[in-house]
Amino acid sequence: MAPSVSSLKNLDLSLLAQRLGRLCKQLGIEVTTAESCTGGGVSSAITSVAGSSSYFTSGYVTYSNAAKTRLLNVPPTTLEAHGAVSEAVVKAMVEGACRESGAGLAVAVSGVAGPDGGSVDKPVGTVWLAWGDTDHQQAECFHFPGDRQAVREQAVRQALAGLVVRLDTLAKACK
Repeated sequence: MAPSVSSLKNLDLSLLAQRLGRLCKQLGIEVTTAESCTGGGVSSAITSVAGSSSYFTSGYVTYSNAAKTRLLNVPPTTLEAHGAVSEAVVKAMVEGACRESGAGLAVAVSGVAGPDGGSVDKPVGTVWLAWGDTDHQQAECFHFPGDRQAVREQAVRQALAGLVVRLDTLAKACK
């Protein structure tokens, strides 16, 4: 049985990144990241593993809306209609990251890490994550507690755990 995200979210980042690497190598899948509020934290965790260049193609830190559009082809109309911290935007980020990098799997992160920038609809700690490829994306909204650092760390951990769960499920289906 594939592990659940909740069973992985308390694992050390290094262990999650190592497990991700083993699964990518086993399945022959390259992975990429599209990050906003985590500022490259997911990419950093992945590349902390020796040999990650064999499965990690590239990472995109698209902190501004203009960068999301320029680097990942997120439509400006999507950003205007939904805001950067939204399901539609993180799904578009995943699609764009896979298309631009050639990777078979991506994770995207966009959120309000704080301490400022929150609103009634999207308070500090609101983070949207998406996983998928150019054809299919799955997104989920999280509300992480704590200060800026805590929100970012939880988002990185959740991003990695989501990648591991998806790859582990695929590995089990291939057996």
